[in-house]
Amino acid sequence: MANQSPSDAVPVAARVDAEGVVRLVVFEQGAIVEFEGAAAMAELPGAVARARAQLWVDLCGASPALLNQVSQILSLHPLLAEDLAERDQRAKLEQVGEVLHLVIFSLGFDDGHIYDREIDFVLGRTFLMTSHSRWWDPRTTRHLRMGLAETMRRGTDHLLWALADDVIDNYFPILDRLGDDIDDLEDQVVYKADRALLERLFELKRSLIWIRRVTAPEREMFNILSSREETTISGDERLYFRDAYDHLIRLTDELDTYRELASATLETYLSTVNNNLSLIMKRLTGVTVVVAGVGAVAGIFGMSEAQAAFRLDEGPGFWIVTAGSMLLAGVAVATLRRINWI
Repeated sequence: MANQSPSDAVPVAARVDAEGVVRLVVFEQGAIVEFEGAAAMAELPGAVARARAQLWVDLCGASPALLNQVSQILSLHPLLAEDLAERDQRAKLEQVGEVLHLVIFSLGFDDGHIYDREIDFVLGRTFLMTSHSRWWDPRTTRHLRMGLAETMRRGTDHLLWALADDVIDNYFPILDRLGDDIDDLEDQVVYKADRALLERLFELKRSLIWIRRVTAPEREMFNILSSREETTISGDERLYFRDAYDHLIRLTDELDTYRELASATLETYLSTVNNNLSLIMKRLTGVTVVVAGVGAVAGIFGMSEAQAAFRLDEGPGFWIVTAGSMLLAGVAVATLRRINWI
């Protein structure tokens, strides 16, 4: 008996829940049949062999062993199976043999932070395989809520568009939220420039760069899918991928606009800080003028005794000098207030 790895030694029925969830949808002769778990794994080889069957293989939280097993049944290239198992890819589109490997990212917003999660699509002539984490349920996407029959009837390439289009559309609410945050910061930074605002500004700029890093490659990918002759995508479906490409163009344009607004808000913050510093320096200069004038008069008379305070035997002369100093200080204060220095 050949040596078996621990995963191979355990029956499929016992492995599926531990290694991930497998769902199989078979569309054949106008009818849809769905399988899950061990039943899906048992049905998959026979379904792949039927030329007229359209298949959707959905892997949720699949382990490398399960991904490798499904890849072998679907006759995927070993390098493609390795990429699926690593789940550390950039957004990309690759032609591997007769199948397309598409990697896109779904974005989420949690506690003010942006996060992304990888979704892998493998499109063949008669099947679509999706691999993702447990957080995403493709059956709840906008195009599939009313059922799978109509989507599957139009082919697995249409199913690919339906799932990817929902992921792309979910970018916009996140971007709108960031736009609202930028507008709010624009209003605040004019009246109050503090460290908390600066930290929030830098966080917003990082979020916008993060989204740009995800969506920029996807824009080029969907441009290729909508214009290049692909054997796995029919001519009728290219129009749908063109629509997704248009959404990504609008998204990247809005991203550029928000990045410019964030940069302008940062410049406004720096200008506000500089203006506040200039105002403080002016006020300190005004106070120095007033205090220095009084101190100079008092110093001169204190050192020279000013001929016994103008020969009034110091008593009345002291008060005359004091009143003169206060009058001079008052004139300085009035002048500085008139030019808005204090």
